[in-house]
Amino acid sequence: ASIWCFTLRLPWQCGADLFLRHLLDADAASNTLSWRWVAGLQTRGKHYVARAENIARYTRGRFNPVGELNETPAPLPSTTPEPPKPAPRPSAPLSGDVALLLHEDDLLPETLPMGCSRVVAIGGLAVPAGRSPSGCSLLTTEWTNGALADGLWRAAHHFNAPAQSITDIAAWAEATACEVVVTPYAPAGWTADRLVIIEDQLAARGIRLHRILRPWDQDRWPHATGGFFAFSASVSHLETVAGSAPDA
Repeated sequence: ASIWCFTLRLPWQCGADLFLRHLLDADAASNTLSWRWVAGLQTRGKHYVARAENIARYTRGRFNPVGELNETPAPLPSTTPEPPKPAPRPSAPLSGDVALLLHEDDLLPETLPMGCSRVVAIGGLAVPAGRSPSGCSLLTTEWTNGALADGLWRAAHHFNAPAQSITDIAAWAEATACEVVVTPYAPAGWTADRLVIIEDQLAARGIRLHRILRPWDQDRWPHATGGFFAFSASVSHLETVAGSAPDA
């Protein structure tokens, strides 16, 4: 990423897009933050510079691009960052029969706080092509669909309910006769964008989309105001709080 930004002088956004299209488990938030960090945009004024000496050392001499890299670049010019968004509201208690919609952002259905509800149908949503205007690689698509299939299989056994991958979410939800479709909270990225569309489609049929925010995420959200290291330091004490350990 450093060579891309400072030696080749290519737009960091194009590099981030390339990664999203080809990394199997690419994450919209961490991928964007990583590229911004390298470029000096996330932690303003601090950038990551690739150096020939380090490349030679850590490749055991296989690569030694002396004189080929820009080792004294200035950080990319930054704009005023958007203010941090407030933490989402905690999920309201659930009850009654619900349909569960899994997606690639959260495939650990066994630990979702479902309250007193009963899952009667399970659907799966995967939109890997939504990662980029250019779509994504075949391997990425296959990997994502495979991960979703695994999550659906586990969910079916955990909730003792039928599970299937879905393309028309609204029609599937209506066929379940449930008034509520429950789905794990997706903070940002292509899945979150698609869920906004799905929410409107469900509402048109009188069905409510209920997003579940895990308590672990709720606790840590207010600390996510900058880079990785500051976040890690601010939440490390929470690991000792009873019940605050991450689900996965």
